[in-house]
Amino acid sequence: MKKLILCSIALLAFACNPKQTVGTVTKGKPGIVTPDDTVHFTAPKNIILMIGDGMGLTQITAGMYMNGNKLNLEQFKYIGLHKSYSSDDLVTDSAAGATAFSCGQKTYNGAIGVDKKGRPVQTILEEAEQKGLATGIVATCSMTHATPGSFFAHQKKREMVEEIAADLPKVDLDFFIAGGKKHFDRRKDEQNLIETLKGKGYVIFSYFDEELKNITIDPNKNFGYFTADVEPLPVSQGRDYLVPASLMALDYLTKQPEKGFFLMIEGSQIDWGGHANDSKYITSEVIDFDKAIGAVLDFAKQDGETLVIITADHETGGYAINPTSTMDTIVAAFTTDKHTAALIPVFAWGPGEELFSGIYENTSIYDKMRRAFGFSKKVQ
Repeated sequence: MKKLILCSIALLAFACNPKQTVGTVTKGKPGIVTPDDTVHFTAPKNIILMIGDGMGLTQITAGMYMNGNKLNLEQFKYIGLHKSYSSDDLVTDSAAGATAFSCGQKTYNGAIGVDKKGRPVQTILEEAEQKGLATGIVATCSMTHATPGSFFAHQKKREMVEEIAADLPKVDLDFFIAGGKKHFDRRKDEQNLIETLKGKGYVIFSYFDEELKNITIDPNKNFGYFTADVEPLPVSQGRDYLVPASLMALDYLTKQPEKGFFLMIEGSQIDWGGHANDSKYITSEVIDFDKAIGAVLDFAKQDGETLVIITADHETGGYAINPTSTMDTIVAAFTTDKHTAALIPVFAWGPGEELFSGIYENTSIYDKMRRAFGFSKKVQ
């Protein structure tokens, strides 16, 4: 009878809290929790996934202190942690990490939109297009780099940058702004993929043609802009397009006739600061990324139908804030110039935010985005 009473109390506790997440441990896989879909939420019309490459908790903390002890990230109330490991290494790389977000697959380091056997897997961006949503990518790296590439391409190695570029015309991506022009128009195979994209109806500009701020975008045509021949400059050396490019993407995507949109925005160079063991590089890029977060949040608050998710693929550098640091002077230390396996923060705001609390696999971000969009059934 005592056991029966305790069970009844437990059941009542769950019944009185409709937003409580209940999970079951998968047999034979300790620590992996399978959600049973009991979280109730309002479905978003749009999803914006913002990835701060290499941005662990210390990177966020240092950026906050170097920005007057404040970040736009502090506005988020639903916060979780994801497990970033790949299928072949406890320490993931950006390719496997981004593929986990884009495809819901734990794959090997270096894989771009393929599973651990090298087989192509449909990305959430491709599925969004297939289901009638508009799509966009904005990044402060080349378009063929690991994170943006993993949302539209399917290649066995991240180093296959020309093959990754060749996958772009195969996808009806509505809008993109990133670097990497040379991988499209000065290739070993002598193809000019920029002309190919124009032949498919794209309007393509680059920093060679016109400054981004001077361009008027026709919302009736797909749009692409290359910000650099290979990789864009660091923000500390004059790069200033992440915020305006994010706003341009939002303005463009909201004018599309589709029934919503999926937008991936990457602050790519936080990672590069970690690899360089350069604290000022890290914090300047975090602050720039946070400015974009603020602009996106302002849009989402006004729109009311947009889910914003902020996370990273991994931490870079084993970054630490040491004694004698102050609010405006970080005394930094690093354990490596590579990535680490630390848990990674996830922040969510807007309709569907409730799905992102807790600790879960990085692949669960894909699952949660699909669930938020209502992609419960695969397109036939």
